[in-house]
Amino acid sequence: MKEKQVFVRNLQYYKFCAYGFLKDLRFYEPFIMLVFLGKGLSFVQIGTLYAVREIFINVMEIPSGLLADTMGRRLTMIASFSSYIFSFLIFYAAQDFKILLLAMIAYAFGDAFRTGTHKAMIFDYLHMNGWDDQRTHYYGHTRAWSQRGAALSALIAAFLVFWQGSYAPIFLFTIIPYVLNMVLILSYPKALDGPRHTSDRTLKQEFTKVARSLLDSLKNGKMLKAISSQALLSGYYKAFKDYLQPILKAFTLSLPILLGLAEQERTAIMIGIVYFLLYLSTAFASSRSGKFSERFKELATPLNLTLLVGLVLGLLSGLFLHLSFSAIAVLLYLGIYLLENLRKPMGIAYVSSHMKQDSLASALSVESQVESIFAAVIAMLLGLFSTLFGIGLGILIVSALCLVVSFFLQLQKKESAV
Repeated sequence: MKEKQVFVRNLQYYKFCAYGFLKDLRFYEPFIMLVFLGKGLSFVQIGTLYAVREIFINVMEIPSGLLADTMGRRLTMIASFSSYIFSFLIFYAAQDFKILLLAMIAYAFGDAFRTGTHKAMIFDYLHMNGWDDQRTHYYGHTRAWSQRGAALSALIAAFLVFWQGSYAPIFLFTIIPYVLNMVLILSYPKALDGPRHTSDRTLKQEFTKVARSLLDSLKNGKMLKAISSQALLSGYYKAFKDYLQPILKAFTLSLPILLGLAEQERTAIMIGIVYFLLYLSTAFASSRSGKFSERFKELATPLNLTLLVGLVLGLLSGLFLHLSFSAIAVLLYLGIYLLENLRKPMGIAYVSSHMKQDSLASALSVESQVESIFAAVIAMLLGLFSTLFGIGLGILIVSALCLVVSFFLQLQKKESAV
């Protein structure tokens, strides 16, 4: 029996962790929904912004993966962070809905050129070192550092809002860690640039090779089902997660605490504390994903279980929010965050195990693309139903619809390959 390889926490491991930590120092994230509401946007307009973001991610995912696999992943990542920074500047200054749409498109460009690309660099690095069977553990560890960055970011963001008396400056402060991440990416070894680095083929030949390998992978119906199963909860999470902010704001203002402070200051303190504790919890969940997966004979079992439980938590959260039990609704809502971060490393490891190594960035971009489709549709529905019936019923209705879809995406145990 082949001895199991265990990954080493070397310099590149810490670089991957530092990347995740800096990437999630998004000081705007705990307040983004409140920023949009403060600019006078309705839930339908906010849902439209989110949907436009996901649609453009969808459009650019495949080209971004192909570019990363053919022209080099490090430069692709630099382009991604440059686009993020451009979007932050617009978000800071803009008030008009149409200008905010432009910012969302720039943000989508950054997301599309980052997501599958960096995952491919991690999995290529594991492959080079013979650590393929450590995907869930390794990715779970690096993702945990992302969540730790998000936890620290929540506290810093709360301080910045309290200090500045405004949400807008948090976009400018986010530029600092993103510039640092660009420098970090340039220090990655050239071998992680992908197949183009070691190939003598022309650019056209490289595109053709990667595209053919990608199409061959996508002919497998079981893999498409695996991608869709992974992407449903992640898309649901992306569309839903920011609705925690207005729920927390309403809950905070209903409490007889910090009454001597202004409404925005009270909200900033409560959101900062809750998000800090939340992201510490999600960091723990992500780091334990590998050990959790080992409790099951096949990855299909925990993936099916966490998908159903996550959607049921969302449904119940909407129900309790509609019935004005805000505290219970918030606790259930937090459970979605925990499950997504427990599930994500398992899902990515499961999906990547079905893909060809030479088109890994492209194929992982397909996963992100399907995730974006789900997120776009869910965001539009959630914005519409929240405007028509209120946030509670909006969450309940959309969660129920997603739960129905999930029953068609249950993975068979014999499909598990990790």
